[in-house]
Amino acid sequence: MTTEHGTTSRTARGTDLQQAARDHLWMHFTRHSVYEEGGHVPTIVRGEGHKIWDDTGREYIDGLAGLFVVQVGHGRTELAETALKQAEKLAFFPIWSYAHPAAIELAERLAAGAPGDLNRVFFTTGGGEAVESAWKLAKQYFKLTGKPKKHKVISRSIAYHGTPHGALSITGLPPLKEDFEPLVPGAHKVSNTNIYRASEDLRDDPKAFGRWAADRIAEAIEFEGPDTVAAVFLEPVQNAGGCFPPPPGYFERVREICDEYDVLLVSDEVICAFGRIGSMFACEDFGYTPDIITCAKGMTSGYSPIGAMIASDRLFEPYKSGTNSFAHGYTFGGHPVSAAVALANLDIFEREGLNAHVKENAPAFRRTLERLLDLPIVGDVRGEGYFYGIELVKDKATRETFNAAESESMLRGYLSKALFDAGLYCRADDRGDPVVQLAPPLTIGQAEFDDIEQRLRTVLTEAPNHL
Repeated sequence: MTTEHGTTSRTARGTDLQQAARDHLWMHFTRHSVYEEGGHVPTIVRGEGHKIWDDTGREYIDGLAGLFVVQVGHGRTELAETALKQAEKLAFFPIWSYAHPAAIELAERLAAGAPGDLNRVFFTTGGGEAVESAWKLAKQYFKLTGKPKKHKVISRSIAYHGTPHGALSITGLPPLKEDFEPLVPGAHKVSNTNIYRASEDLRDDPKAFGRWAADRIAEAIEFEGPDTVAAVFLEPVQNAGGCFPPPPGYFERVREICDEYDVLLVSDEVICAFGRIGSMFACEDFGYTPDIITCAKGMTSGYSPIGAMIASDRLFEPYKSGTNSFAHGYTFGGHPVSAAVALANLDIFEREGLNAHVKENAPAFRRTLERLLDLPIVGDVRGEGYFYGIELVKDKATRETFNAAESESMLRGYLSKALFDAGLYCRADDRGDPVVQLAPPLTIGQAEFDDIEQRLRTVLTEAPNHL
């Protein structure tokens, strides 16, 4: 049975699709209580370009590219056809002591696009697994090179690095961690780069603030003991908390600190790579060369799952001789279909000039969103490329934020549903202070920027009435 919109309303077993969702589908990061009394489960059935449609036929702007993923937009037939052709030829084979052409070609292409000597590509199934792999590599590398006590990691407060136990330990969001403790020991946190919430003596001097924030990393390494710290994990633009870009000079100073203490710098680019900030890898947008890049999401624009840890030649050196091996891997790492789709996705980037498109249009996107600063509830608009956060405040003059009850009422009681009802799929988040996040497909331009701004304006104008 199909509806007038062409969507199936029943499952293959003949049950009602909504009821089956309520009875059997365990959604991620979801409060299922809202569906227990028969609430409608939002069900997306189709996508085309920067738009998506639900099971009732309603159209929405995909303002989050799915989940910071669909860089080239929905409905790219050639990516689906690539998956079919590869599956017909070789649907699966592991890269455990063996190789297949798609993984080889993708590894070569990623290495060619990475900065410096980051030439070794270790494939995973997603971003959290790439972060997990990077920490394990850092630990083993130092053991193999005569510094066995170096195992600790430094990351930033509020930062999200994934859900596996190691990645979750690196994550700087206590509410996400407390139910799963004890976690992996040795993960320590420092201040992030939210200049909007910096002390008054620093918030008007970005360079001084950047130096201050970077020096907190040196301070943490000294406190823990340089002979015990293996790596620093940083996103080029921090996602959780609402798109914190690095202040001027920040990464230059962090690189100096890591070199001084022989600590690996890991650029966690699960969100920021593949054009989200502009360049293929965002570390190049900010002028630093890490020792490891972790990436996933936009590598295939979501058409098939894959992730990767890209490491420097120096880190691979101990594995080139003798009996050493990195005893770590994933069944579906470097999956033939996913690797083939990634190659086709990168072809689209090159053919359509998407990196240049983002760099050219990002200033206009920022200017369009900054129009919202005339609203009393909008305190800050920040981010880079096609990745922005809009921080909401109770008092603009004092930058006073909302208490927990107010944030709960506004974000979950009103904002999330109101934005969706207004035809805009994005993220209303309070893992730090309340923000609305935007990360649309990289194909859009000024007309779509204006449309997004108008929909946001309508909802945010009404938001203070729902505290």
